[in-house]
Amino acid sequence: MTAARTDAAAWPLPSPTDMSMPWAELADAHPAAPGSPDESAGALFDFFRDTDAATDDPLLWRIAREQELSQALSGLFHGPAALVQLRLWVFLQLARQGEAQLPRERIDELFHALRPEALDTVLKRFRDVGLLAWDDSLRSYALPPLAQRVAGLLAPLASGDAAAQDAEGGELAALLGQVVGANQLGALDPGQLQMLQAQLTRLHGEFADAIASGSEFRLRAARLRYDRAAQLIDRASDAITAIIGHAHGHIAMERAARALGQAQSRLLAMASQFNRALQQVDRQRVTLGTTGITSTDVKRWLQTLRQPAALLDTALAMPVGLCALAPHELLDVTEAEFERDRPTQGPAEDLPGAQEAPAGTLAAVALPRELGDLADLLSAWSLEPATADGADFPRDVAAALLGADPSSARYAQVAYKAQLLPLLGDPQAGVLPGATGALARQPWRVEWEAAIQPLDHAQVELVSRGRLVPADAPPDTSRDAAG
Repeated sequence: MTAARTDAAAWPLPSPTDMSMPWAELADAHPAAPGSPDESAGALFDFFRDTDAATDDPLLWRIAREQELSQALSGLFHGPAALVQLRLWVFLQLARQGEAQLPRERIDELFHALRPEALDTVLKRFRDVGLLAWDDSLRSYALPPLAQRVAGLLAPLASGDAAAQDAEGGELAALLGQVVGANQLGALDPGQLQMLQAQLTRLHGEFADAIASGSEFRLRAARLRYDRAAQLIDRASDAITAIIGHAHGHIAMERAARALGQAQSRLLAMASQFNRALQQVDRQRVTLGTTGITSTDVKRWLQTLRQPAALLDTALAMPVGLCALAPHELLDVTEAEFERDRPTQGPAEDLPGAQEAPAGTLAAVALPRELGDLADLLSAWSLEPATADGADFPRDVAAALLGADPSSARYAQVAYKAQLLPLLGDPQAGVLPGATGALARQPWRVEWEAAIQPLDHAQVELVSRGRLVPADAPPDTSRDAAG
């Protein structure tokens, strides 16, 4: 394929033999093109104080060898922003076409909305910098390999949600994709690992600043970015682990892989710091009365207002009125304040001497008598012999609550005993010493019924129906079925 270059003489591109030139001669091999940004700056080495020191930088050496790529990028991005955007749009549209050859008629049809002189200017610039080649035999345009390389560099711009991806950590996703993809193809370079490690370090610094700020809104925004970054790292963790494990034997690769692993660990360890900071913010949040509105809600509402100062309009419309006294009244009050008798401070007195404390007694608070009475009654019932047909069992709950002398039982005593009945058979209360444990260890259990039992009593009219049965007695299933 032969390509027609309109300004080939003005900017000679390096030939394959140029790539074998010594480093010192490569800088002066291609002078700056007329009208280009490099014309006034001169050669690359004119920016350095020491030319020999620049030769020790491998990255600068590789960049200086990419003369065609540098010229293509310069031609693509040189000029006003609107013109650069136009070139990017046209170039990415051409790169997205699934055709090997693009006739001029096809290009005119593709960019029919553009003015002809604008399209001709852009296409001429592409031909000048090597991003577009003209084939005389086929009478059509084609994208050379250099254009395909540039298209690969600019591929993220063609994404539909590039801005949203940048806000959610798209730059980390792009670097991770490059590293993982290059590792799968066996073309991984230490420079790619260093760029990924540098991005993880920058994210760590950004998240650390957000935690140190104490701002709730900044913390929550940073937490969203951190969760996205942690998710991406987790998806690529297997590939990163494989890269670190296979980096042995290559000094630069091993050093870059080790730094990448440390940066990854530091970033993933920040999850606990975010949790502690958000918990601290939650503790500092203030709720306005019983409304349920928090200070965070108020701040979020204030941020939605376009003119917060307008809230003070009605507040300043009716200022507070001052009530002033007459001058002579103020003088009278002042004179009276100065002339009134003030109490004089008496002489200092010594503290009273030590006195012997009076003798006293230490008495423990006794438990209510009803607790012991109920335990004694249940013990007495346990000692009574049962009849042959078991007629004495079960016992009525009302009889236990009223006690041995029902006529003298008061309502408060009956209610207190009713609260003690759930202790019967309780395993935790049964290990307690004293009267409470003795009551819990009684061999009885309570079986309540969903009914009310009337009583002929002076203070208690109704009581829940129930019965006391021995703890070892089987449940009465027939009674449950009847209920």
